[in-house]
Amino acid sequence: MSPAALIKRALIGQVRAVFNDQAKGEKAVVRTPDGLFGPQAVVWRVHGDVITMMAGGVTALLLQMLHPAVLAGVWDHSTFRSDMLGRLRRTARFIAVTGYDTREAAEAAIAKVREVHTRVKGTLPDGTPYAADDPRLLAWVHVTEAVSFLGAWIRYAEPAMSLADQDRYFAEFAIIAEALGADPIPRTRTEAEALIADMRGELFADARTREVARMVLTQPAPNLAVKPIQDMIFRAAVDLLPTWAREMRGLSGPGLTTPAIRAGTRGMAATMRWVFR
Repeated sequence: MSPAALIKRALIGQVRAVFNDQAKGEKAVVRTPDGLFGPQAVVWRVHGDVITMMAGGVTALLLQMLHPAVLAGVWDHSTFRSDMLGRLRRTARFIAVTGYDTREAAEAAIAKVREVHTRVKGTLPDGTPYAADDPRLLAWVHVTEAVSFLGAWIRYAEPAMSLADQDRYFAEFAIIAEALGADPIPRTRTEAEALIADMRGELFADARTREVARMVLTQPAPNLAVKPIQDMIFRAAVDLLPTWAREMRGLSGPGLTTPAIRAGTRGMAATMRWVFR
């Protein structure tokens, strides 16, 4: 086996170990053309990129939990604080199954999430009730994922992506949001930006919000080999946040290190594309 092939095998093994719980027998999702999307879909292009999806996923998480009801649902009803890797793996697997697996597998994954959401209910500190299956909360979770995944893709993979393809991405990804019960659902970039602007008045940051950000951004790497990659991805994720969101979270941008972080992340993303090509 050539040195290049050995390098590829090692890197693929590291990535699969991070995203799949091997103790539970999980294996990487295999792309199939008869799922909810297909090879010609923009979703396939965007969601298949390892580094940009990791960076965008962390950005989305930091945005999502600025909504007090989303934060409460995760804080009160999940193992997020004790098993953050498990939580991130489950989210990544949901994205992979709904994006690339068979229609049957995708629909089963969506049904499972919907069932879990029916049991996630509670009351905010101010007495306001919340429920994870609230269509507006689901819309917030969806739009933050969409803009973050796409933002990372554009920055680190396709800077010249056309607005038409960006709109196609939102329209395609809306299929998942609709199946989960979200409302309203943005189907263009303009609609996505309008929804975020409309919901900003509902966002709030307190000590618990900032604690979640600290936990996310300081979690230990799965192993020493992954640590430098994880550190770079976390910095890229904070860099992707809108300025107003960083300020709400009390996070500072990369500052003078921005060019180095963007260049390093771009290089890692290109390397992973070579590995999985």
